[in-house]
Amino acid sequence: MRASSKKTEVVAKRATIRDVAARAGVSKSLVSLVFSDPAAVSADKKRRVLKAAEDLNFTPNFLARSLATGSGIFVGILVADLHNPLFAEIVDFVRLELEGAGEYGFMTSAMLPGLDGVPRLDSRTVNALIDLRPRSVLVVGSISDLSPLDKIPADVQIVVASAIPSKLKRAISVRTDDSQGMALIVDHLVERGHKNIAHIGGGGGKVSLGRAKAYEDAMNANGLKKYIHIEDADFTEKSGYKAALKMLKGSKRPTAITAANDLVAIGIEDAIKEMGLSNIALTGYDNTYLADIKTISLTSVDQDNAEIAAQAVKWLTGVESIKAGGQFLVQPRLIIRDSSSARY
Repeated sequence: MRASSKKTEVVAKRATIRDVAARAGVSKSLVSLVFSDPAAVSADKKRRVLKAAEDLNFTPNFLARSLATGSGIFVGILVADLHNPLFAEIVDFVRLELEGAGEYGFMTSAMLPGLDGVPRLDSRTVNALIDLRPRSVLVVGSISDLSPLDKIPADVQIVVASAIPSKLKRAISVRTDDSQGMALIVDHLVERGHKNIAHIGGGGGKVSLGRAKAYEDAMNANGLKKYIHIEDADFTEKSGYKAALKMLKGSKRPTAITAANDLVAIGIEDAIKEMGLSNIALTGYDNTYLADIKTISLTSVDQDNAEIAAQAVKWLTGVESIKAGGQFLVQPRLIIRDSSSARY
């Protein structure tokens, strides 16, 4: 009887930093330096190491190295809401800035959708990121509970983008100047003849509250105090729709509505159409890609996300420093589209 033959499956071994060092004829520490601080290595040695890494299909394990050294060689990015296009755009700009600076960013969501529809902190994921020992941490958007970040060593910079840090005094923030942004909106609507201008927002945390307050200030500045009307909503389309139905069914229907963000504005637009109304001016905030869709064509405030990202990366990488609790306000601009064309 012939013995049965078995095929042996050969699994390719993943190249290590030792393999790259041997092929390039350098030390392991120099290979590590090429990937962590390339500017500190001569052009010739860097070329040899990168060529060896390419030949061996080697990719450095940034997370493992961070754990092994405890020095933090990557930037941790926590995103409040992956469904919010504003935050997605800021993260994209941040990652491009980090790449240009030779840095590595590791991103994860900080929140989980609750069964009651209210997002909650994903503490396990946040703690896991902290355990990986990032060199600095970026929080994008409003997170209700930042207390887990208190465990991060004091020398690790925490930056908050497009939000106001809550109960985390050591964090620094970069965001748009909402007072200026809401003033641009209200002034624009007043120029088009509107007086009865309402606002939907104020229920989505400090940023939403701040924009509602900025709306009030802008109305007062235009002598329109008696027309101030705020209907609470968070930063979601659903909340904007519900708040708009309530507002539009009231006895004092506004001729123009300002929204806390673009998602809220889209919800408001649905309510306006459902009620068969066509002469109400509408504005959003954040100037996300949604605002530029032709069928939406939403007048909105542009926060200059590229500038927010650039400033955040300067702090995250240590290019610039600022005292704890400091902030940098980016000047916004108003992008006028069809949604605010109704005149009075």
